[in-house]
Amino acid sequence: MSLLTPVPRTPARPGPGPTPEALLRALDVTIGRRIRGLVPGEFRALDLGGGTELAQVRPYEPGDDVRRIDWNVTARMLVPHVRVHVPERSLTTWLVLDESPSMAFGTADRRKADVAEGVALALGHLSTQRGNRLGVLTYGASETRRIPPRGGRAGLLSVLAAAAPDGGTAARPASDATPLSALRFLAGGASRGGLVALVSDFRGPRDWLPLLAPVAARHHLLAVEIRDPREDDLPDVGDLTLVDAETGREVRVDTSSRRLRARFAEAAAAERASLALELRRLGARHIVLSTSGEWLRSLAVQLRVGGHVA
Repeated sequence: MSLLTPVPRTPARPGPGPTPEALLRALDVTIGRRIRGLVPGEFRALDLGGGTELAQVRPYEPGDDVRRIDWNVTARMLVPHVRVHVPERSLTTWLVLDESPSMAFGTADRRKADVAEGVALALGHLSTQRGNRLGVLTYGASETRRIPPRGGRAGLLSVLAAAAPDGGTAARPASDATPLSALRFLAGGASRGGLVALVSDFRGPRDWLPLLAPVAARHHLLAVEIRDPREDDLPDVGDLTLVDAETGREVRVDTSSRRLRARFAEAAAAERASLALELRRLGARHIVLSTSGEWLRSLAVQLRVGGHVA
């Protein structure tokens, strides 16, 4: 079973879809290199340790590891000296997942929640390698979660748990249906210098946008927006009842009206353009994925074209 399809699927919840091994390897090489490229020179631990870069040579003290004795310096100084290295650099990634009811919507190949699941697992796979760590924050469901950063298989398993297809999107909305609490934590509680990946459809109120500025000041920020084609373009199907998944509000419209469809498309485009402008202004790297087509290839292409993740 593929890494990105960890549990059985149903037609109503198809999951992220096919993930060809060749494309996964390409993503690992190209995107993984860029995520790891955030590490050198930027995320060094505060203490000295057992890395590969030499920090200093100092006299031996009781308790020092005898394997670190520098015999050449010891011979010259006639006093035992040890080599102290800069600790290995590591990157902490925080994955912020939207599990609000609107993420259960999907009219193309899959739901928005399925694409979000795939993005979470792909980034989780890349963010838990080579000593790096991954933490997960969820919001929008009846239960929000904060999973502390973990490395290796433990970190990846935390993503599998948070991105489970039967998770928060099937539950009632949370009182905090926006990422306000998650962003407050990242702006002040999480250690600075990491990567924050916010995966959402960004529907509903934008009262959380001002908090992105302090988050972007402390971390590299990646905003992954997931859209469905029917959110941007109404089909001509006659009378139609539209339901806001977040509030439950219903509106009945006549989609046979060409003028109505044009106004809908224009308003949707303007609303998404304003979101993109705000995200760029606040320093986020903005990527847009669709429930139609190959989301994984689109993710890889957009990250590669954009150069650095942030």
